[in-house]
Amino acid sequence: MSSESDCLLPLGTGLYTINGEIRASLLGTPYNKAPFTLSIPQLKPHPPAPNSVVLGSITRLSPQQAVVSITVVDGVPLPLGEDFTGVIRVQDIRATEKDKIKVGDCFRGGDVIKGLVISLGDARSYYITTARNDLGVIFATSEAGGTMEPVSWQEMRCRKTGKVEKRKCAKPEGL
Repeated sequence: MSSESDCLLPLGTGLYTINGEIRASLLGTPYNKAPFTLSIPQLKPHPPAPNSVVLGSITRLSPQQAVVSITVVDGVPLPLGEDFTGVIRVQDIRATEKDKIKVGDCFRGGDVIKGLVISLGDARSYYITTARNDLGVIFATSEAGGTMEPVSWQEMRCRKTGKVEKRKCAKPEGL
């Protein structure tokens, strides 16, 4: 943002000043709000719905599914402690070669994934798919504890050791 002296409007919701510089405490784009106040709208978190893009971390794996703790819905973080549970079934991991998929070769506990809610599932969880190129693992830690980077749609490399591990990677945005 600019300095306080450059701004002729009083500051409203989501904005404050430190050492004469305007800072934002909320994620968003500032706009002029009546009566002549510069503000950032606060996005309200909402539960996942079909076609919601979600971010979450893998909490449990079984041969048939991966369980996800959903923490972000449609780009809006959920309040602390108000996460939802999602399930990625083996048939929802990839669009092709569904009979050859092994859940353990696509995800590991602690991986951060980007997925799409396909239905409400049972009473306790949402069904999530990663069967598009832009969906899958977006952040992972290797067995050695190093940050991993994608090298293909199904492999990530540890930056610390150089070892390659299997994952269902999301295509990075902008590529």
